[in-house]
Amino acid sequence: MFLRITLTTFVVLLVAGLVPVNGNAQTFSPETPDLSSVPSECKPPKEDVAQLDEVVDEAMSEEKSYHIPMILNDSVENHLEYFKTRGRDVFQKWLDRSARYIPVMKDIFREKNMPEDLVYVAMIESGFNPYAVSWARAVGPWQFMPATGKLYGLKIDWWIDERKDPIKSTQAAAEHFKDLHNLFGSWSLALASYNAGAGKVQRAVLRTRSEDFWDLKASRYIRKETKNYVPKYMAATIIAKNPSAYGFTINEVEPYKFDEVVIEESTDLRMIARCANCTYEEIKELNPAIRRWVTPPQFSSYVLRIPLGKKDVFLANYAAIPPEQKIKWERHEVKRGETLALLAKQYNTTPDAIRDINGLRKSRITPGKHILIPVDMNAKASNVSFVAPEQTGSKQQQILYRVRRGETLSKIAQKHNVSVADIREWNRSIGKTVRAGQKIKLVVDVDQI
Repeated sequence: MFLRITLTTFVVLLVAGLVPVNGNAQTFSPETPDLSSVPSECKPPKEDVAQLDEVVDEAMSEEKSYHIPMILNDSVENHLEYFKTRGRDVFQKWLDRSARYIPVMKDIFREKNMPEDLVYVAMIESGFNPYAVSWARAVGPWQFMPATGKLYGLKIDWWIDERKDPIKSTQAAAEHFKDLHNLFGSWSLALASYNAGAGKVQRAVLRTRSEDFWDLKASRYIRKETKNYVPKYMAATIIAKNPSAYGFTINEVEPYKFDEVVIEESTDLRMIARCANCTYEEIKELNPAIRRWVTPPQFSSYVLRIPLGKKDVFLANYAAIPPEQKIKWERHEVKRGETLALLAKQYNTTPDAIRDINGLRKSRITPGKHILIPVDMNAKASNVSFVAPEQTGSKQQQILYRVRRGETLSKIAQKHNVSVADIREWNRSIGKTVRAGQKIKLVVDVDQI
């Protein structure tokens, strides 16, 4: 039974594209809503039709239409209510961060002839956070697992993790969604598959003998997380496309824009920052895929992003830098009894990094041979005692850091421009997690203290 709604409520729902037409659920499409099927009890008085037409025109001009069919039912409404109340602060952060990445991500989906509204999957996956890491070790704004990321061309190794790259990971996500939609012919099932995996959704379809996601949701053949995934996406999309109708705002955020330069030899990022007259943090923020302090040495030419408008000054300054100053390599003569693991510990790196740089196929190294080891010019070897900066000329210092509530090892590492592996090396007895109030050793730049 339909309840009569006020004109004001009807206008808000109409602007958001959410006027129900069939009982408790409605499918939305990009086209202008067909009001002919709306029950008379829900229609506005005739004298207000002109006013409503004006609202519809305004909504359409502001591109509030949907590129993926939406459903308004109890499950979606529950998520809408959650985002407006208990989840309000978190959703506002998502909106603020989304303003930086949505324009470039939408461009990618348009180029691949995919629905633009798929960008809001990144909202519920990570809140558009390139550094997000899930409990299952999924990484980046699109939360790719390693196998899936590599399947769609993302490079993942000790030096680089392109799952964190806002552009490359979005291109991979678009291709992944294209495959899922081709498989199921349904965006709801494609979204569910993105969360649970295509195999699990296929088995659920066979067991329920239905290709309707809502039938799967009512069954016991998919997990609770997947049952909530599609309605959560729909609620997030509905609000994100018309935040003001739900009391949200989008604050001014600088869009993700940059210049690109080609680096033909591995170079310290701090050196690059100086050449571009910007900060190390700016270079890292524009290139979140780079996991270390240098551009990946396995690339003969690496496309690096620098702040917009800095290309000319960078090229001029970079050309004047001698090659030996761009990165420091340690040439080590292998001694009897030494292994890659021992050398990695000595130089504060990993066996895989040494193996990759020297093209070694095995972990065994031959005494008397020389190998190259990349050395962070701003880090200390793990087997050297920590000393004050004035004794060595170093610009780093050991500190005792007190863990704050809600912090994790990855958050602490990101905050201080170090890796989780570094923290574990400096704190041998540390567990998988840290607790509020716990004190840990860190080696940080003096400027950060």
